[in-house]
Amino acid sequence: MARNIQSLERAAAMLRLLAGGERRLGLSEIASSLDLAKGTAHGILRTLQAEGFVEQDPASGRYQLGAELLRLGNSYLDVHELRARALVWTDDLARSSGESVHLGVLHQQGVLIVHHVFRPDDSRQVLEVGAMQPLHSTALGKVISAYDPVAHNEALEAERRPLTARTVTDAEGFEGVLDLTRARGYAADVEETWEGIASVAAPIHDRRRMPVGAVGVTGAVERVCREGELRPELIAAVRDCARAVSRDLGAGRF
Repeated sequence: MARNIQSLERAAAMLRLLAGGERRLGLSEIASSLDLAKGTAHGILRTLQAEGFVEQDPASGRYQLGAELLRLGNSYLDVHELRARALVWTDDLARSSGESVHLGVLHQQGVLIVHHVFRPDDSRQVLEVGAMQPLHSTALGKVISAYDPVAHNEALEAERRPLTARTVTDAEGFEGVLDLTRARGYAADVEETWEGIASVAAPIHDRRRMPVGAVGVTGAVERVCREGELRPELIAAVRDCARAVSRDLGAGRF
């Protein structure tokens, strides 16, 4: 059985201690509460402070939780709320389209799939929650890159590998794709990531009108496209779903 890493256990205990108090704690109080030597406690606090997880009051020298923990917590809550708000709408989209539906968010220069509704038939399918998709070729990635400045920069900085003969990899061409995405309000991927697969995605905004993710439909080219173009009714359904989720997140009408 693998052993736990003691320094991580101590750091976690320290964060829980600081989270449970109603005031800042000094080094001696933290060391005593956790039965640690002051030198050990100070070393852990110094590392947590460098990472932004702990802050030290310059006047008193006491410690409290840092802003980085708040940012991480808000990120989790945002994704959790996004998925919760999207459940009904993505189920409806899968039923009306007859195709798989994916909900994705920006994560580490890619798109993290946080919700996946299976295609409503009896075919064998694999749950893709937790999977990563590229920003530069997928419909989800392109629509997030078009509306989120952080994703835009990460897509430009990342290696845009050709995944199929249709993948757009040069910076100028990619910028043109993003311009078209913003003009149309949706992104397309017709065999740019996987041969024989097409998808369409639209952006989701929160109450601050900030882009927080995207929702898309994915399926075989012969079902998703008609005469080489995405089916207009699928585009409309995906955009309606994205608007509905955005409204539930407080984005209002747009």
